Amino acid sequence: MLKVEHLSKTYPNGTQALYDVSFQVEDGEFLAVIGLSGSGKSTLLRCINRLIEPTAGQVVWNAIDITAAPTSELRNIRRQIGMIFQQFNLVKRSPVMTNVLSGRLGYISPYQSLFNYFSPEDRRRALANLEQVGLSEKAYVRADSLSGGQQQRVGIARALMQEPKLILADEPVASLDPVLAHSILKYLEQLNKERGITVLCSLHFLDLVHRYATRAIALKDGKLVFQGLPKEIDDAQFKAIYGQEAERVSIV
Repeated sequence: MLKVEHLSKTYPNGTQALYDVSFQVEDGEFLAVIGLSGSGKSTLLRCINRLIEPTAGQVVWNAIDITAAPTSELRNIRRQIGMIFQQFNLVKRSPVMTNVLSGRLGYISPYQSLFNYFSPEDRRRALANLEQVGLSEKAYVRADSLSGGQQQRVGIARALMQEPKLILADEPVASLDPVLAHSILKYLEQLNKERGITVLCSLHFLDLVHRYATRAIALKDGKLVFQGLPKEIDDAQFKAIYGQEAERVSIV
């Protein structure tokens, strides 16, 4: 179980991105995080694995207080938390295989990582994860030769190299067209259902939330304004989250 308790984040310039946010995520859930751009979704996901340091509050995962963990422990904690980014975060000039293997860096020594040394078992695992996302034939091409959807699938394969129990997906389909958006979310849904990986995924479109999420939370101006089932987001709730002028937009 993941518990976020009274989490706040104030940036050095004075911007308060999160205000006293609290919620829980059960193991095996697919939780959608929704809200306008700038509502705090990315900050929240990055505070959970301490890519951003929270200002106050706690993140407790499987009885481990991530917010209190020393730097020496964070490496072991992050092994089990995969991260998928909106802009893919690939080394574009490197082969796909090299990018996927980088997900294994938390398991090898700094000396091995310096010389890009990975065991035959790690390489077999990388090929298996590429096969899982339908890209085994692209293992040795440059990452920048792939389409956006393919690059995001490489990002998923990289996250799987960590053998994660939790995946944080920060707007993974925001830069993709509708067909590719569904393709990426179907892979995440498959991992959630077949491997039991808990998924926290920030999304913009409510029809995607209804299709893939088991539960949703909403942020507005850094504050938690909704948590519950996607079907509970009626027109009034939608306006409360996105503003009175907002209109529902479907993604086919």
